[in-house]
Amino acid sequence: MQKKSNTSEILVPAITILSDLAAIEASFLLSFWLRFYSPLSKIFPLDGPVPPISGYITLSLMAMPVWILIFQSRKMYRPRRVVFIFDEFFLIGRLVTFGIIFSFGLIFFYRVFPYSRLVFVLLWITTLIFITFGRYIVLKIEKTLYNKGKARRNALVVGNNSAAKDIYDNFIKHPYAGYNIVGYIEEDDFDGENFLEGRNRLGTFSGILDAIKNNKVDTVLIALPSKQNDELFELMRQCEGENIEFLLAPDFLEMITSSVRVQEIDSIPFLKIKSIPMNIWNKMVKRIFDFTFALSVMIISSPLFIMLALAVKFTSRGPVFYRQERVSMTGKNFRMIKFRSMVINAEKETGAVFVKKNDTRYTPIGEFLRKFSLDELPQFINVLRGEMSIVGPRPEREHFVNLMKEKIPKYLERHRVKCGITGWAQVNGLRGSDTSIAERIEYDIYYIENWSVIFDLKIIMKTLKEMFFSKAAF
Repeated sequence: MQKKSNTSEILVPAITILSDLAAIEASFLLSFWLRFYSPLSKIFPLDGPVPPISGYITLSLMAMPVWILIFQSRKMYRPRRVVFIFDEFFLIGRLVTFGIIFSFGLIFFYRVFPYSRLVFVLLWITTLIFITFGRYIVLKIEKTLYNKGKARRNALVVGNNSAAKDIYDNFIKHPYAGYNIVGYIEEDDFDGENFLEGRNRLGTFSGILDAIKNNKVDTVLIALPSKQNDELFELMRQCEGENIEFLLAPDFLEMITSSVRVQEIDSIPFLKIKSIPMNIWNKMVKRIFDFTFALSVMIISSPLFIMLALAVKFTSRGPVFYRQERVSMTGKNFRMIKFRSMVINAEKETGAVFVKKNDTRYTPIGEFLRKFSLDELPQFINVLRGEMSIVGPRPEREHFVNLMKEKIPKYLERHRVKCGITGWAQVNGLRGSDTSIAERIEYDIYYIENWSVIFDLKIIMKTLKEMFFSKAAF
């Protein structure tokens, strides 16, 4: 059995702090050089002599402790922060802005000489780049540490349901998360479907303390529905006095519908249990973003667009583009445009069916187009027309909408916003007909309830990764 280790608890935060300190100091020095000694100094000429660098070094040393405290306030130095680097980038951007504002404020108390405002602009850019790069390296080091089986925390899964199975299998599959699953326990009188068959059973709820002590468990991962709250409280009571971390994985649908807000109208408090996902201003912001982004992509990718169009035309009989009726916001239909990847009349004998792996209806380059999502490129035309967004739930055919809305809870909730070229479900691996449609809907609803421009940018970044490394695409 793997022994408990505190290596990552100390080493990873320490390396991260040192990386941030080095990045901050390097940014001050580089910004000073860019302003006063690089060709930039000719574009923005000085009014007097170059100030001594010692003033900027002193300012950096004064600012560093506060910058570290700002980052610590957002728990940026805890171990097992296994995140996508672009998630870090946007958060670092906000925290760096606070740090710059503080540093700028310091010059009112430390007036050795007039500080250059241009240095602070350059400092914002260079610090953002250097800190992000440093954290990327630290993240790689931490993942390597966990992948080699070092410094991982022993974890116990509580429950025997689909959520428990997903948690158990996910951490077994992804050791880089920093947890070592030692087994699971289930209800004392469990007689339901055994979702965890073949996995390491360590007993029942009444024996949780023995399972924890015998397996040197650090973390207990709870996968119980809300109706079993009484059992959860009993489990925690049994573990009183034990230095154990309890993590609860709530039912996804319960979690995303629990964002209840209190709204007061004429002194009367109301519980807002469902709200309009975007107000008029947010819709305008999203539309401007969509149009600008789509136009930029169409201009930049125009040579590729022409090459793919010619490839489709000369490798199979039929039109270059495939237009199909899809359903978007509030049930409106539109004709979605794609590069044709199937032979003409592909559904003549079968009717409307999902594409399958190793589908025999592909054109010679059709499978390649779909694997790398290149068949979706013409959908930027739909975005320019205002029929789609860059990010949103993927549009579906009316046949499948009518089929799924009767079977999948909350299926029609996805039509509260415009459909998108990419979405939160797709970048989380839920692509293709062999993935859970119900799970896709959960991710779509989460996106609708939590939309922001930053969220869209994050999904776009992750989409680029999925285009080249997704195993679900076909």
